[in-house]
Amino acid sequence: MASDIAKPQDLRGRTDEELEVFVREKSEELFKLRFQHFTGQLENVSKMKHVRREIARAKTVIAEKNRSKA
Repeated sequence: MASDIAKPQDLRGRTDEELEVFVREKSEELFKLRFQHFTGQLENVSKMKHVRREIARAKTVIAEKNRSKA
């Protein structure tokens, strides 16, 4: 499981569009995980934490790229 987690250096190598798609996909995944959690179907609750952190990492990289452009 730890191998699927996006590392900051991997995210920095992506384009802005790829990062936006990544954040959108992870947000959808988080929504599905939350739904599973509330219905009692989610077995691995820590997966939600990992997805939230991946979203935060990607948003941080996006902000860094925007700051460097300005």
